[in-house]
Amino acid sequence: MDKLLYTGKVKKMWATADPEVLRVEYTDIATAGNGAKKDHFAHKAELNHTISTLIFKYLGQNGVPNHLIKSISERESLVKKCDMFPLEVVTRNVAAGHFSTRYGLGEGKVFPTPVEELFFKSDELDDPLMNESDAIALGILNHEEHETIWKISRQVNQLLSDLFDRAGMQLVDFKLEFGKTHDGQIVLADEFSPDNCRLWDKKTKDHLDKDVYRRDLGDLTTVYEEVLKRLENVEEA
Repeated sequence: MDKLLYTGKVKKMWATADPEVLRVEYTDIATAGNGAKKDHFAHKAELNHTISTLIFKYLGQNGVPNHLIKSISERESLVKKCDMFPLEVVTRNVAAGHFSTRYGLGEGKVFPTPVEELFFKSDELDDPLMNESDAIALGILNHEEHETIWKISRQVNQLLSDLFDRAGMQLVDFKLEFGKTHDGQIVLADEFSPDNCRLWDKKTKDHLDKDVYRRDLGDLTTVYEEVLKRLENVEEA
């Protein structure tokens, strides 16, 4: 039987018979405010897993190294075991969320070039903002690894901005996480779903992401179903 290694806010990680392969299990939990707000939504696990699998396959087909091996059920995948960087790598195409609050901006300003931010992944410290020299000083990564992470992030932004645009959505911002495989390759890991990005309808600017839960704007499951339907329609086109 697989051994449970880690229980996060919305996922569980299990060991497998292969020491370099893990099983990730999505759950029906949604959280906000570093877990201060927490609720259960039926079928959220299947939706997040399906959306993230679709995105990771698309990125892999377009040259983005990532940890996905294959989906094995409606809410489970096998992934490459990674030594994770304790970083949240954030790209912002449009002012929204914490960025708008931090600088006293209204939401919706499109940046001439994407804003790139690093955060130290720590619930206890409330994920503080950091720069490259901070990360190097703390021994999290070196300059070459920092450059690789941002090179991949920029590639992801280009690919997914186009994909979501074709699906009638604007990719406002997103958070990525990275790790190293046993052979030292830096890969995109964790997930990519409406849990860790902001998506707005291109025409109406309606929220199609976890902000509907954070801000009590609508039903999370219905919104995630809409995101998946739009992405699947793009795939079929």
